[in-house]
Amino acid sequence: MTGPARTLPAGRSPLLRWRAAGRLPVLPLLAFAVVAVVASPLVFVGVQAAQSGWDQAQRLLGRPLIATLLWNTATLAAAVTAATAVLGFGAAYLVERTDLPGRRWWTVALTLPLAVPEFVRGYSWVSLFSSVRGYWGAVLVMTCSLYPLVFLPVAATLRRADSAAEEVSRSLGRGPLATLWRVTLPLTRTALAGGALLVSLYLLGEYGAFAMLRFTTFATAIFTQYKLGFDAASAALLTLVLVALALLLVLLEAGTSRRGRVARRGTAGRRAAPVRLGLWRLPVLVALTALVGTALGVPLYALGYWLVRGSSTTLPSASVFSAALTTLGYAATAALVATAAAVPVALYAWRRATRLARTAERAAYLTRALPGIAVALSVVHFAIRYAQPMYQQPPLLVAGYVILFFPLALTAVRAALAQVPPGVEEVARSLGTRPLAVLLRVTLPLVLPGLGAAAAMVALTASTELTATLLLRPTGTQTLATQFWVYTSGLAYGAAAPYAALMVAMSVPPVLLLTRRTLGPNPRTETNR
Repeated sequence: MTGPARTLPAGRSPLLRWRAAGRLPVLPLLAFAVVAVVASPLVFVGVQAAQSGWDQAQRLLGRPLIATLLWNTATLAAAVTAATAVLGFGAAYLVERTDLPGRRWWTVALTLPLAVPEFVRGYSWVSLFSSVRGYWGAVLVMTCSLYPLVFLPVAATLRRADSAAEEVSRSLGRGPLATLWRVTLPLTRTALAGGALLVSLYLLGEYGAFAMLRFTTFATAIFTQYKLGFDAASAALLTLVLVALALLLVLLEAGTSRRGRVARRGTAGRRAAPVRLGLWRLPVLVALTALVGTALGVPLYALGYWLVRGSSTTLPSASVFSAALTTLGYAATAALVATAAAVPVALYAWRRATRLARTAERAAYLTRALPGIAVALSVVHFAIRYAQPMYQQPPLLVAGYVILFFPLALTAVRAALAQVPPGVEEVARSLGTRPLAVLLRVTLPLVLPGLGAAAAMVALTASTELTATLLLRPTGTQTLATQFWVYTSGLAYGAAAPYAALMVAMSVPPVLLLTRRTLGPNPRTETNR
């Protein structure tokens, strides 16, 4: 028979509290083990950079090329982030707060550009318009690719938010524009900042689109150093600069989110009357049509053009479907593993709102800024040193995908846990149910749709991943992305078109699932039934 539990001082560490309680901290240990594996490429990059020495680091970082890369990357990130923020917020406001005709159709149309991979979009523009290159070409292509990352969270916030503040603003005599600027925009600041962060992190690590557009950034320079120059130390130094930029962006987003206002969940009942567009209806419809036509119409037209008129489309169809099956297999496996690995990390951060839990969660996000080639080389280095039988084997490619896209799964699972009613687990435990049974019977069923969204996000991105796949794929294995890259590198646009078309077609179902899961039902529609 045990005595009463001792009350430990508040300053005692979690490890001491666990030891005093006489129980094994399974969830924290599992969460930290997952984070350690996911963050291991950061350690690899640091070790590689340290091997270059301080003198070589000073010489490399002092070269004029570094200033050019920093300027190109920073100005591109600033321009694309600003453009996607304006387009994403504007489109979300029009869909969720106005009497725009066909709102449900516009929601799907505005999200579908996510189904077109960035390097496929670059191929579409370059193959049709050879002048779309350089800085402005990169701004155009990446803005069309990434604005849905802002549109979705802002639209979800507006759909679930209580519109009482906006109604009060209008009742006090403020017009729609004043209400938009002073009430609606601050209401969505957290979602807007989160979407802008995702856009910026995507830009830092993107390689394929910029290589096609002939625009040099840190990611393209790192790939050149690793792949062509065989200079791992210099590439690691450049990667550290990229990680520093990502850390700066994460800190800026955290500060912006803390200052943002939290949107209260709307209550049941009549929703606020939509803002009437009036004479602006036709210009708004024209603008949205132009946006969707540019973001989605150009890639689809390019794929159709090269499928029909391309002179190099004389490849056997069997190779296309074989690459498609291979891509599906790897993407599905990576999605399942990444989603399962994200559960303990998200649970730990959700159950224990401590500084240690927040640090572990944020450490997992930093790998999203690493170029795919840096992650791939860290996985190869581990396999050669400690698991040589796995070298050039399928598990190595799956591991690379899981490390690269784990932050996406973690984001979706964490968001799903945030929707679980507070106290549900405590009630189940008070009835004598063991913690594992509570997890399996209560928590996981409640977040099952979120797990599906997490798997869809990982599968979507893994099926179109290029850089890491080029290094980690087993010998003789071809995915849709690698075959597409082989043909476009030789300017065989017609031969590349079937692979690009299949990548887009395979990406549509995950995008639709993600849209449905992120936005949910429209309360305005439900109220009118």
